[in-house]
Amino acid sequence: MAAPRRDTRGIVGAADFLARVDFRRPEPAEQLRRYVEHYWLIDWDLAEPYVSHVVPHPAVHIVFQHFEGQEPFVEVAGIQQGLFTQKLEGRGRVCGIKFRPGAFRPFAPGRAVSEWTGRRVHSPEDFPTADLAAVLTPDDEADRISALDGFLLSLDPRPDPQADLATALVDRIRTDRTIRRAGDFARAEGMSVRVLQRLFAGYVGVGPKWVILRYRIHEALERAETDQDVDWAALAADLGYADQAHLVRDFTATVGVPPAAYAQGVR
Repeated sequence: MAAPRRDTRGIVGAADFLARVDFRRPEPAEQLRRYVEHYWLIDWDLAEPYVSHVVPHPAVHIVFQHFEGQEPFVEVAGIQQGLFTQKLEGRGRVCGIKFRPGAFRPFAPGRAVSEWTGRRVHSPEDFPTADLAAVLTPDDEADRISALDGFLLSLDPRPDPQADLATALVDRIRTDRTIRRAGDFARAEGMSVRVLQRLFAGYVGVGPKWVILRYRIHEALERAETDQDVDWAALAADLGYADQAHLVRDFTATVGVPPAAYAQGVR
């Protein structure tokens, strides 16, 4: 089994979160990696309730969940545009599938991915073969991963060049800090803004401008978590903001507190 990924980008208060729950990010089977970024497994046994917060990525998730005292269920979580909040208490287990941006559409080809955005759909009709017991019951992690692999492979996703293009474009935004405006990005890719926006609505679920902004906030959040002495003005310039005030505004609107206050709280 592949080693879990340790990147916690997007988790608010990552150190506190990891101290309270058992969190892993194993990889899927090789043939699924063009579609799935990673699985994410969480087990918890808490003496008191805990509320987790995540600044979501531009990715759709399928999530198998079992909370103590409730019936297990599966849901599709479209891209959440605000801060994602989840209360955890007692004992429980979650097994999630994080799709690569743009790569969910082959598993639900009948609708644009934007139709899932902002929604959490319990027991979706699109995925009737989901076996809750096979995913959530085993204590052996390898068995859970195998069940997730089997579930996705049973859906028989068909390669889609447009999905591949959308995934590549989002990855380019994630890794290239010089991409700062959707219009400039569209022209650089040889397409109109309208065509780019239509592609993102159909396959990613949010617009390119939103993706550009979200990856900036993820970078700022990670720096606040790991850097003891952030130069916010320099970081704002590095991320393509006109000035520090614009970074502070976007960070505060997304996370709920200004970046300097958040960094102080982490320390």
